Amino acid sequence: MLQVMHASPIAPDRAALFLDFDGTLVEIAPRPDAVVVPPELPGLLERVAARLDGALAVVSGRPIAELEAFLPVPLALAGDHGASLRPDPAEPVQALPLPVPPEAWIAQAEALAAAFPGALLERKAHGFVLHYRQAPEAGGVARALLDDLIADNGDFVMLPARMAWEVKPTAVSKATAVAGLMARPPFAGRQPVFVGDDVTDEAGMAAARAAGGIGLKLQDAFGTPAALRAWLARFAEDAPR
Repeated sequence: MLQVMHASPIAPDRAALFLDFDGTLVEIAPRPDAVVVPPELPGLLERVAARLDGALAVVSGRPIAELEAFLPVPLALAGDHGASLRPDPAEPVQALPLPVPPEAWIAQAEALAAAFPGALLERKAHGFVLHYRQAPEAGGVARALLDDLIADNGDFVMLPARMAWEVKPTAVSKATAVAGLMARPPFAGRQPVFVGDDVTDEAGMAAARAAGGIGLKLQDAFGTPAALRAWLARFAEDAPR
């Protein structure tokens, strides 16, 4: 059984598992490119996916290409907050037609990052992130700038993340990612279980609950990414032999 503290158990043939990446499967790093993936994690996720008949997906704000590099095993993936979906590892990525931020926004964000040593601009296909983990004093200034940039543009929204602010298309979220995956085999007809650690994951948690499943905040249900990985390992080991 897929058993989580304070939640009803779900049989493996009924569950669909959706997992955030940064801060959930792996510990938060000082920079996005400095994340450390435990060597056993890709194989562990592959075993858990097999036990769920493929109904496991990593749902992340990162592009799918980055997820593939970190997790080089056949998994279902949702990247860029649902802007790109790959429900079946054997099929091509499905990319939605979405707006891109004006280059003037990027230039202003780059200038702000340059003004605060340690701040970092992370560009994405349909948005960008201003990280201030190594420059905490930039947090308020970055928020004010991004609020001003998107104020009169309904195509984009700003999300708070852990020591970062992200601008992304309004039309997609981790909720739309869950919905898109749940509409396709092997997820269709199952109970979704979404695990995330951040404000950016709350939409995915809410979508799982709305579909009759479970939305779990990592810190409350497991505590740490290491504890989640241990739970996944126990679930994989409990598979019938």
